[in-house]
Amino acid sequence: MNMPAKIMAHMVAFYPDAEASLGVARGLMDGGCSYLEVQLPFSDPTADGPDIQRACGTALDAGFRLDAGFRLLARITALSRVPVFVMTYANLPFTRGVEAFLRACRDCGAHGVIVPDLPPDYDEMLFDLAEGLGLAAVPLASPSMKEERLSRMARMGTGYLYATLRSGTTGAHTKVDGTGLSFLRRITELAGPKPPKVLGGFGIDSREQVEGLAPHVHAVVVGSAIVRRIARGGDPYEAARAKMEELMG
Repeated sequence: MNMPAKIMAHMVAFYPDAEASLGVARGLMDGGCSYLEVQLPFSDPTADGPDIQRACGTALDAGFRLDAGFRLLARITALSRVPVFVMTYANLPFTRGVEAFLRACRDCGAHGVIVPDLPPDYDEMLFDLAEGLGLAAVPLASPSMKEERLSRMARMGTGYLYATLRSGTTGAHTKVDGTGLSFLRRITELAGPKPPKVLGGFGIDSREQVEGLAPHVHAVVVGSAIVRRIARGGDPYEAARAKMEELMG
């Protein structure tokens, strides 16, 4: 590649525990990530595969609660050199109240939010409220999406769009091939004169995949592979940094 790949690194707050996850954030940033996606765990992470599901369970057992998660998020953004996105599922915004949840994200220094099960048109005002608060709410698009809906999503003007290279859950290795790249081209073609910054992922775990995908997206999303590296044990900071450096080459 002519330019280094941009990677959005995904981590789970409180995994393996609160202090260790702060080390994970530092390791991912020191390893070269361009964006940090911090997942606030929930007991039923519907779009996540087994690795992140287990990490969320461990985080909940380690004492994750929403207010504690926001305190950790503020510590992460205070030392972060890259934009931080909060990722979670609808239950947590519903429980706190969508506007109150978004205000807390903003006050903690987050750049944006990703809530896969609050899609546009069914979002409980998430996108409008986020825009009013200066947060980037990121819609999620998958290859199974109908053309009309994909077109509207690509033209929303949210700044970013998260594109999954396949339907289903995260975790399993995804081959970067013509099918996935064709989907990314569809997004660009439908986006109009002001295309969103596309964050592409699902099943990315190797430098080879990153190199194959990077020319076609703004940033490559890597999550389960990072969680698996941390799950091996050892120092979480070193594990996160080593995996990032491996992905970056």
